[in-house]
Amino acid sequence: MRGLRRLAPHAALLPLAVVTLGAYLGTVLWTLRTSFTSARSFPSDVFVGFLQYQRLFDNERWLVSLDHLALYGVLFIAACLLLGFLLAVLVDQNLRAEGLLRTVFLYPYAMSFVAAGLVWQWMFNPEMGIGLDWLVDETMVIPALVLATTWQSSGLVMAILLAGLRGIDPDLRKAARLDGVPAWRFYLSVALPQLGPAVASAFLILATGVVKLFDPVVAMTGGGPGMASEVPAKFIMDHLFGRANLGLASAGAVMLLVPVLALLLPFALLRRERA
Repeated sequence: MRGLRRLAPHAALLPLAVVTLGAYLGTVLWTLRTSFTSARSFPSDVFVGFLQYQRLFDNERWLVSLDHLALYGVLFIAACLLLGFLLAVLVDQNLRAEGLLRTVFLYPYAMSFVAAGLVWQWMFNPEMGIGLDWLVDETMVIPALVLATTWQSSGLVMAILLAGLRGIDPDLRKAARLDGVPAWRFYLSVALPQLGPAVASAFLILATGVVKLFDPVVAMTGGGPGMASEVPAKFIMDHLFGRANLGLASAGAVMLLVPVLALLLPFALLRRERA
């Protein structure tokens, strides 16, 4: 009877596991297979080897999109981690309005990325918004995307780092006060080194979000002006639905999966070793 009771929770989760494996692993394998075929509007059984990948990296638009994604990723992750840490330190001061502040800072993350993108599109409208025409300036469109998405995502980083700050031994805080250590020095020299797991978690979430960047670009710029804000996810969607090139789009999707796996696998192995 005890053995059956132990198996009952696993049996209850079995349908969910089967659906998850079928929906995720199955589609990944199907996409991988399709990337080696000559599929256009419909799937094909004609295998062409790595031809689609060769075409992908011979495509100037794809290479430009990778450059934009790298620049955006560095700026976005750095800005979110910095602003999220500063907000976490602010909320950690035991303010009376702590609950309100946490709600205000987290609220943008609860918004749809499309809705947030449209809000910032209006904000950057020279006639209706704050008077900046960054969305039509090829040199400023990426910083504009960084600004909009940092505003939306930094609240999540704040929540993660705040949880880490609240997990620090209170005796360390008391000792720092007794020694006359300034608050800024405590957070930089004592608290920050202990936030490694929290920072790693925030970095992983932000990095996977960078790879998937699509909605804010479509809502704010549509990839323009010209190709100034073109990103890989938009390249894939355009070739999948707009240019009826299923094989090339699948090759692009597989290439986007590579950095995600490169981020997730070391993180999963590290957690497994600690467990």
